[in-house]
Amino acid sequence: MPFAIYVLGLAVFAQGTSEFMLSGLVEDMAADFGVSLPAVGSLTSAFAVGMIVGAPLVAMLSLRWPRRRALLAFLITFLLAHVVGALTHSFEVLFVTRVVAALANAGFLAVGLATAASMAGPQAKGRATSILLSGVTLACIAGVPLGAVLSEVWGWRSAFWGVAVISAPAVVAVLRSVPATPVDPTAPSVRHELRALRTPRLVITLVLGALVNGATFCSFTYLTPVITNVTNLGSGWVPATLALFGIGSFVGVNVGGRLADSRPGQVLALGGAVLLAGWLVFALTAGNPVVALILVFVQGVLSFAVGSTLIAQALYTASNAPTLAGGFATAAMNVGAAAGPALGGLALGAGHGYRSPLVVSAVLVATALIVAGLARALGVTGKGGAGATEDRPAGRPVEARS
Repeated sequence: MPFAIYVLGLAVFAQGTSEFMLSGLVEDMAADFGVSLPAVGSLTSAFAVGMIVGAPLVAMLSLRWPRRRALLAFLITFLLAHVVGALTHSFEVLFVTRVVAALANAGFLAVGLATAASMAGPQAKGRATSILLSGVTLACIAGVPLGAVLSEVWGWRSAFWGVAVISAPAVVAVLRSVPATPVDPTAPSVRHELRALRTPRLVITLVLGALVNGATFCSFTYLTPVITNVTNLGSGWVPATLALFGIGSFVGVNVGGRLADSRPGQVLALGGAVLLAGWLVFALTAGNPVVALILVFVQGVLSFAVGSTLIAQALYTASNAPTLAGGFATAAMNVGAAAGPALGGLALGAGHGYRSPLVVSAVLVATALIVAGLARALGVTGKGGAGATEDRPAGRPVEARS
């Protein structure tokens, strides 16, 4: 893999840390600004909405920019948003910086996915995707806990400074390692890319991605109460459990990335079925500490192996619209990341107990399998099963139909 792809992964690590780190900062931020905890929680919602809305729109605006220029513009904007966020004493200004950071993050990820896929070549889009998404999983393992430690020692603002500091070398590395290729005058227009995105197979792939990611973040969001109230492990186990899920997700992204180019059908069909079984078994056996910890790791592996493969399939299916395909894939995953926890919260609020988010995750994956089965029966997908494009030798991507 070209070194520049790993550089893009470093930037995604900084952005993933920013997206998730507020969970450990809310109390300090509420006290500093004199606002309620739900008000600080709205910063997370603002970031999610910015990612969902911004991914396709910002990617569309950047279509006529050279990719290196677009990546640098998004990354520098992201960095500056965190500098302003660290300095401001106005909650309203902080809110705006979160929206701006989300838009920049969405644009960077959309263009970054397209850039990595093109640099890796037609045979390795899945592996290139996995390297970028490894940045997100590493943020869960290391970045978010590090932000919590910085906040504990030097205050919540230090976590924002930390994200800016990590982003700075990524700016230099992108400038030095990503080729400065001019815009191809024959490159597809926005209208052409939008036509390519009307492929039914791509729509199904994006829906499946949202469902699987919704299942992932539904259970991940409420993993702490499951571990402390159902598994009956002490609160001291929570960081280790979250890290265990993060390690599993890192393994899953990398294993999925190696298989997504050559065996996507098997990954999605078999992985989807085992993922469903895993959530059901977890819900039934969450009271057993050994089984619960094993399943935390296994579900992390399966969730991100299937999820990253679906993103790679979106890039293969819409090969005539790589930038907007990356943008819509980013938006679909964030729709799931926002909807999954909301559905889990509804189940908890309805009094169904701490295991209910695990059941909701199982329902979401089951829905994905049903949608994939119907799509295959109607001839929307290929022979890969579970919503895959048809299995093919590496280097033969499925072309989008315009």
